[in-house]
Amino acid sequence: MGKDLTTRKGRASKHEEAFFPVPPAENNLPEWYAETLSTLKELIANSRRQIMWTANVQMTMMYYQIGKHILQRQKADGWGARIVDRLSADLKTAFPDQNGFSPRNLKYMRRFAEIWPDEAIVQRSVAQLPWRHNICLMEKVKEPNRRLAYAMAAIKNGWSKNILELQLDNYTLEREGKLPSNFDGTLPAVQSDMVQQMFKDPYLLDFTGADANFSITCDCVAMW
Repeated sequence: MGKDLTTRKGRASKHEEAFFPVPPAENNLPEWYAETLSTLKELIANSRRQIMWTANVQMTMMYYQIGKHILQRQKADGWGARIVDRLSADLKTAFPDQNGFSPRNLKYMRRFAEIWPDEAIVQRSVAQLPWRHNICLMEKVKEPNRRLAYAMAAIKNGWSKNILELQLDNYTLEREGKLPSNFDGTLPAVQSDMVQQMFKDPYLLDFTGADANFSITCDCVAMW
C-alpha cells in the first residue's frame, strides 16, 4: 500500500511538472492589454536593435584595429600576402567560431584602415554600417568625401547593401543635391532594411555568438 501511494505521488508530481497554463481568450482581456502588449513589443525590438547596433560598432572597430596593425606592420617590414595567409590560419585556429578572418577579409580590414586614417570619423560614422556595406563602399567609391556622404546617407535612411549599391550607381545624392555634410547620430528605424540585414549578417552573428534564429523579423516586431 505504501509503495502504491509513493508511486501515485510520483506520478502526480510528474503530471504537475508537465502542466502548462492556458492564457485567457482575447475577448476576456482588459481594454488596456493591447496597448501594453504593443508597448512591450516595441521595447523589446528597440532593445534588440540597440544590442546588435552596439555589437556591430564594436566588431567594425575591431576590424579597423586589426587592419591598422596589418597596415603598419606591412609598411614597417614590407611583408605581404603570405604573412596575411599565415595570420588568417592562426586566427581561425584561435577563434574557430568566427568566420571573419579569411585572407580576403583581412585584406579588406587593411584597406579599411588605409582609406579611413582618422579613427574618430570611423567611430562616429562608418563603424555604424554593417561590414558588407563598408566593403561595398571600399570597392565602389574612390573619393573620400563621396564615400563618407553615402555612408551617412545609408545610416540615416537605413539602406540595405543592395539599395546602397543602387544609389551609388545612380549618383542619387549628387543628382538630388542632397550630399549630407554631417551626421546626426540617429539610428535607422527598427524596421529598416539595414537593421533587418544586420540581424542576418553572418559576420555579426559569429561575433556576438548569436544564431540565425536571433532575428528581428520575429514576433517582437509583428506590430509593424
